Amino acid sequence: MKHGLVVVEDTDRHATLLREAAQYARGGDAKLTVLAFATGEEIGPGVRKIESIGEIEGVSEDDGEDVIIEAAEAELESFVRETLGETDIDYSVGVDILSEGYGMATLNAADEYDCDHVFIAGRRRSPTGKAIFGDWVQRVLLNFDGLVTVSLDEDGETAETGS
Repeated sequence: MKHGLVVVEDTDRHATLLREAAQYARGGDAKLTVLAFATGEEIGPGVRKIESIGEIEGVSEDDGEDVIIEAAEAELESFVRETLGETDIDYSVGVDILSEGYGMATLNAADEYDCDHVFIAGRRRSPTGKAIFGDWVQRVLLNFDGLVTVSLDEDGETAETGS
């Protein structure tokens, strides 16, 4: 892996995913891009609410989109520092406003950042315990031209595919 994309939210499961991606990066001297998505729920003229990384202190619906994105990136940076602590891993953070589904947005971000490994969180949906991925996770698994690591549930179980 040369460059990994880690799609996160502010949850324990995503913190585990980020720590696992960091281990991969550390082992191969790779770079990580940690990305959160804004879901695009309108809360004011031309402004979108950032839902995927939680509430942002000091930001209101009257602030412009650039201000909200900047504040969201600061929150994401804080999440990464809290999760990884002092680290020598080369990483950057970003927040993208969704104009399409999570799957396409993830694929486009991986292409934009020139990533060869994607880390995402999915969930088990089959009552028999067989992993059946949600639509956006499945889209990434089927269409990404590289390795994909999927964290399946809260206890850190992962599945990895490659092309």
